[in-house]
Amino acid sequence: MLNRLLDESFDPEIRRNITAVTIARLVANAAYRFAPLFLATIARGFNVSLSTLGFAIFASELSGFASPFAGRIVDRLTHRNSMVLGLVGSAVGCTIAAVSPSPIFFAVGVTVLALTKQSFDLGLGAWIADHVPYNQRGKIVGLTETAWALGLLVGVSVMGLITAATNWRIGFAFAVLCLIVSMFVVFNRVTNETRVLHESHSTTPQRVTGNSWLVVFTMFCIMCSAQNLFVTFGAWLEDEFHFGAARLAVAGFSLGLVELVASVSSSRQTDNWGKERSIAFGALLVIPGGIFLCLGSKSLIIGLIGVFIYFLGFEFSVVSLLPLATSLVPNSPGTGLGWVLGAGTLGRAVMAIVATHLFESFGVKGPALMGALFGLLGALTITNYRRVNAKS
Repeated sequence: MLNRLLDESFDPEIRRNITAVTIARLVANAAYRFAPLFLATIARGFNVSLSTLGFAIFASELSGFASPFAGRIVDRLTHRNSMVLGLVGSAVGCTIAAVSPSPIFFAVGVTVLALTKQSFDLGLGAWIADHVPYNQRGKIVGLTETAWALGLLVGVSVMGLITAATNWRIGFAFAVLCLIVSMFVVFNRVTNETRVLHESHSTTPQRVTGNSWLVVFTMFCIMCSAQNLFVTFGAWLEDEFHFGAARLAVAGFSLGLVELVASVSSSRQTDNWGKERSIAFGALLVIPGGIFLCLGSKSLIIGLIGVFIYFLGFEFSVVSLLPLATSLVPNSPGTGLGWVLGAGTLGRAVMAIVATHLFESFGVKGPALMGALFGLLGALTITNYRRVNAKS
């Protein structure tokens, strides 16, 4: 399917497997994104408050601290083995979450899921970096990043409908089944090859240095911005408009459509506009979305328009940033990507606590405004990175 969008200038390994790895990432992302959207539903299942279960998400996101180290490990593994390891670990995490008797065990499950999913994401990023030149990388990353939107559009929506018909535990069980199938597909299709060093790479492994840390901090800001609504969006719809699991699934489907538009648009424009400009554009788009939601929080239509603008900007900026992340550390795409993803998960960890408390104190207005501020900070940071690089 997706291979039809690629011409002969792309590596045959990429064209042959782009659809398989994107579907596998769709499944992993759906498993990962299910809990935040249905956090209020899961909290009721454990008979605890939203902010209490927010600590479970906080714990899972702390796994982001392992991303830089995981990136180094991934650079020493074959890409296929790294992706397979991530899918197997994600299935284990979902299994623990599905059978968890308490919020503590649930936190363990989603933490295992988040920690091991990094192996898949980093392996995929390194696979792309080794097979796609930098000037073409935006398109490939954009295609694989449609899995983030489709994970919500298709995966979380299906899991939500299963939750509405049964309960959230069965939703996680469905994810386990899909992850196992995806693991076998990746294992059998992706070539188990050693890493390839491009001519532009040095032979000595390096670290993130100098101005590259501005890119890492930009990802922190963008993910802080996104998490403010990721963990409160469902609770807002439940509290303000009495959404149940089925209607939440429909809302997730709609939000996934918005993110899909952003992913496709970014994949087409990032290489033309330049990565830094695309990132800044997306981050700035978060600001009017947050303000719109804040002003229209009592209106479903106005509020959803604000949410859609908000996530349109978020998805556009992230898809534009990832190809830049793979080039931060010459000869070690996994290391650079690991630091960027680690900063992002740290941002989500912090905001899982902050945003849920803001929501309980101020409603959705608090997280919306906080997210808009981080969007502005991210745009300013990446603009400064571009300015400094232009001078040097």
